[in-house]
Amino acid sequence: MIQYGRQSIDDSDVDAVVAALRSDWLTTGPAVDQFEKDLSRVAGVHLPAVAVTSGTAALHVAYRAAGVGPNTEVITSPLTFAATASTAALLGATIVFADVEEATGNLDADATASVVSDRTAVVAGVDYAGVPVNASRLASIAHAAGAIFLEDAAHSIGSVSDGVPVGSLADVTTFSFFPTKNATTAEGGAVVTGDAALWDRARSFRNHGLVRDRGLQRWPDEGPWHQEIAEFGLNYRLPDVLAALGSSQLLRLASFKARRSEVFERYRDGLSDVAGIELPFCPPDAEPMWHLYPVRVPAEDRRRIFEELRTAGVGVQVNYIPVYWHPVFEDLGYRRGLCPVAEDWYRREISLPMHASLADADVDRVIEAVRKAFRA
Repeated sequence: MIQYGRQSIDDSDVDAVVAALRSDWLTTGPAVDQFEKDLSRVAGVHLPAVAVTSGTAALHVAYRAAGVGPNTEVITSPLTFAATASTAALLGATIVFADVEEATGNLDADATASVVSDRTAVVAGVDYAGVPVNASRLASIAHAAGAIFLEDAAHSIGSVSDGVPVGSLADVTTFSFFPTKNATTAEGGAVVTGDAALWDRARSFRNHGLVRDRGLQRWPDEGPWHQEIAEFGLNYRLPDVLAALGSSQLLRLASFKARRSEVFERYRDGLSDVAGIELPFCPPDAEPMWHLYPVRVPAEDRRRIFEELRTAGVGVQVNYIPVYWHPVFEDLGYRRGLCPVAEDWYRREISLPMHASLADADVDRVIEAVRKAFRA
């Protein structure tokens, strides 16, 4: 089976992890500090990243830092993994789904502007497949409402928009380092921001809300051991062992991006003449790190094509079921038909294998399998 997505691990990654295992620190140590600095350089921000245990944790931390809670609204895309919405819902926010662009699958700015309100706390765009959202417009809409613009960049570390790296485009950005992502820490995520107040709140929440700075404590004279919790937080700390892997992976990020771009071009060259298939669109000002290769096929043929590709040993996937179709959102009153463009994407989308370890022969095998499925 040609895998839909997978990690790329080499000896340098193994050596980095072994070094961390042999050090005095398995967690909350120097490897975490280094990874946070390395990631901030990739993202183009001056503050260190806030490393956490998953991309879902990153969203939870970022929303909490942004003041999301009861009586607030978060506008986001339905064409994403559910965590983009569920983490805000768990904080008590009302989720407002806006439709996506037909070309990219990214959150549509006009649709967002039509649903913004005085309760909007965050506008959360998702970089679908690695293509950066229209950050300037979404940020403008959010800021006009007194809200924060968040970029869910789980797909897009290493992507660039108009010369600016993802991580510097939004008020706050979240990353995921799951094994299928563009770089991995096995499990892990991060929050990056240039806003010192957001950064402080994020760092506090990922570490139980503990306050060790005596100048900020209510009872600073309790003793040298003293620490306080003024606001609730959670343990979302990323261990040094995984952070060491992350720093090693970031050294290879440019090569990952180059190979994914080669795979993208090979698919385009091999499939562009297939009648009935729509290939992914790249905006002229974007340099994506391609996380997915999403093609769209006739809705009435999608299941047959999907099953034929799986039978042929091609590990395809569908990204994503609209978030509000999940029963947990249906039970809150959301109904199908809310975002017709996103629903059409779902009915027609198939993700072909896309990762840096794909050999040309693997890509060619996928191309032939797709062409055969369309001839059926």
